[in-house]
Amino acid sequence: MSAEVSSIVDLAGDLAGKYRRTESAGGAVDPAVVDADLAAVRRDGYVILEGLLRPDELGEIRGEVGPLLARTGRNNFEGHATQRIYSVLNKTRSCDRIVDHPRVLALLDRLFLPNYLLSMLQVINILPGETAQMLHTDDSFYPLARPRPALGAATIWAIDDFTADNGATDIVAGSHEWGDGLPPADAPRIPVVMPAGSCVFFLGTLWHGGGANRSAHPRLALTAQYCEPWLRPQEAFTLSTTHEVVRAVSEDIRRMLGYSIHPPFIGQVDGMHPKRLLE
Repeated sequence: MSAEVSSIVDLAGDLAGKYRRTESAGGAVDPAVVDADLAAVRRDGYVILEGLLRPDELGEIRGEVGPLLARTGRNNFEGHATQRIYSVLNKTRSCDRIVDHPRVLALLDRLFLPNYLLSMLQVINILPGETAQMLHTDDSFYPLARPRPALGAATIWAIDDFTADNGATDIVAGSHEWGDGLPPADAPRIPVVMPAGSCVFFLGTLWHGGGANRSAHPRLALTAQYCEPWLRPQEAFTLSTTHEVVRAVSEDIRRMLGYSIHPPFIGQVDGMHPKRLLE
């Protein structure tokens, strides 16, 4: 190790002080399972992970977020027949389990640098009659040319069953490797059909969009998005999340909210580790 690199490492250690980085809950997942999940993600741009939430956990989420659902979207992207809840962490603890699920963290641990961040957390309820959302990628707002490695990743969790008719997320398999430019008009939109309690994990470079809801019932989902630790997240969680909530969440979520340091000193507050704000 060169003297320059060594000094940067030492500086990072000095700034972190007593708040050392801890291993994520993803470390408990069987490496063979993670290998298989990651192989699918690298090949197709996504992987469906089934059976991650129990029926009682789904019931708790429905019971907590249902009363919070009100207004519909303000534009075609949000969906004029789609209800969304932002700042979820400030409103319920029932959704924490999808943010720091070990199976998801295990993939993020492989894809990104340590102390990757939570970029967005939303509840999305697609109502009957909603039209298909435009295809988009979730890290397109970072102005770096494609093709390139993904700078973020996302999960969409089925709280209700996802079907081909009720607004299941559409994906374009393999599109994570495409270059710059919009997808062709005939790009095949494949609905992510999965039972409640499952999630689809996909790279931020994958083209996707919400499907049309042609059924008679709403389709409830959660989405958590993540990004590299040196990028600005979509939601400024260090501003929007109260210290009371930050103290209540898991260590994994706390770190992903920005109460962490990306070496040597990205994320510092007044020259110190941001966890000192919680003392």
